[in-house]
Amino acid sequence: MTPQIDYRGLFAATPSPYLVLGPDLVIVDVNEAYLRAAGRSRQDLIGQHLFEAFPDNPADPDADGVQNLGASLRRVLGSKEPDTMAVQKYDIPVAGQEGVFEERWWSPINTPVLGPDGEVAWIIHRVEDVTAFILSRTGLPEAGGGALGEREAMAAELYARAQQLQRLNEKLHQSHARERQVAVTLQEAMLHSPDLGRHRDIAVRYLPATGTLNVCGDWYDVVDLPEDGFAVAVGDVVGHGLGAAAVMGMLRSALSAAVRAVDGPDKALEVLDLYARSVEGALATTAVQTVIDPVGRRIAYSSAGHPPPVLVHPDGNWDLLDRATDPPLAAHPDHVPRPRAAVPYARGDTLVLYTDGLIERRGEDIYTGLGRLTDALFRHRSLGPDRLADALLARLGVSGGARDDIALVVVRL
Repeated sequence: MTPQIDYRGLFAATPSPYLVLGPDLVIVDVNEAYLRAAGRSRQDLIGQHLFEAFPDNPADPDADGVQNLGASLRRVLGSKEPDTMAVQKYDIPVAGQEGVFEERWWSPINTPVLGPDGEVAWIIHRVEDVTAFILSRTGLPEAGGGALGEREAMAAELYARAQQLQRLNEKLHQSHARERQVAVTLQEAMLHSPDLGRHRDIAVRYLPATGTLNVCGDWYDVVDLPEDGFAVAVGDVVGHGLGAAAVMGMLRSALSAAVRAVDGPDKALEVLDLYARSVEGALATTAVQTVIDPVGRRIAYSSAGHPPPVLVHPDGNWDLLDRATDPPLAAHPDHVPRPRAAVPYARGDTLVLYTDGLIERRGEDIYTGLGRLTDALFRHRSLGPDRLADALLARLGVSGGARDDIALVVVRL
C-alpha cells in the first residue's frame, strides 16, 4: 500500500527557496527556505503583491530586477511554459530598516501550474541565492583597486555572461512574440466568419496543437443562406504550422463560396474536391458540411472522411451524422458524386461539429473518443453553447491544447 504523501510538509521542508504566486502576482505561499533567504516572515509576505514586497532598490540607478522578473512572469502567463532566467542582481529590503537594501544575486526559475480549465492557476517562483559566489567573501574590489583575484575574476566573468545571456534571451523572446503575433493575425484573418456574429446560439473554439506558432490547418465556418437557412462546416488539413494554415485558408474560402452557389452540402464538397486536386498540400484533407433548414427543421450533411457530427436531444439521446461519409478530398482518382443524407431536428437540439484533435488519442480507436464525447454531451447538454463548448474541452482534457489541432462548433437549434 502506497503511503499518503504530505505534500504541504514536503513543500515546507524543501531546501530550495520557493514562492507560490497567483496569476495576479500576489504571494499565496512561501516555504521556510525562502523566508530564511529573504530574511522575512510569512506575515510579511503572504497576501502581498510580489513587487510591493520586493521593489527595486531606489539607491541603485541600474536596478532592473523588477523589470526582468516581471517580463519572465508575463511570459509564463502567456506561454504557460516554464521560464529560466539568467542570474539577477535583485537587492532586497532589510527587515526592520526602512529604505535599507541588501545586495543580493539570484538564479530564478518560474514554472506555471495549470488549473482544470487549462489556464495558469499558480506560478512557482524558485530561486537560488548565489550572492556568496558572485561577491566572494571579501567582495569585489572597487574600480582602480588593483587586479582581480581568481574568485573575483570568475564572479565578474559569470556576471558579464549572465547579463549577455539576459539580453540575448530578451531579444529572442521579442522576436518570437513578433513572429507569433504575425501568425495569430494571419490565422484570425483566415478564420474570420462575417455571418457568425448574427448567430448568438453558435459557439466556436479553435485550439492549435501545443508547441506550434498558434496556427494550424483546422477550420470552421458559418454561412447564411437564402430563406433563413445557414451552413456550418469544419475541416482539417494534414499537418501544422504556416504551410497547413495557408492550404486551410484556400480550401475554407473555396467551400464557403461553393455552399453559397450550389444546392446542397454534397454539391459543395464536390466543388471543393475538384479544387483540392490543384492545391499542393490539400490531399487527404477531411471536411464535413452541414446545411440547416430552420423552416423544415432538417439538417442535410455530407462528409469527406471527417469524424461524424453529433446531434444531441434535450433528453440526452443523441444521433451520429454518419450516413453520408466518403473518402477525404482528392482521394478519388476520378470525380465521383459525394453522398448526402438528412436528419430531422427539434427545437432545443444541439449540433456539435469538431475536428479529430478533440476525440482522438494515441493508442485508442476513434470509438473510444466518440464515447467520451457523447458522455460529456449527455452530462452537460443543458448548458448554453458557450458554456457547453468550454465544458467539452475541459471534460475531454484539452482545454490547454492537445497534440493535434482542434476546431469545435456548438449550435443550439
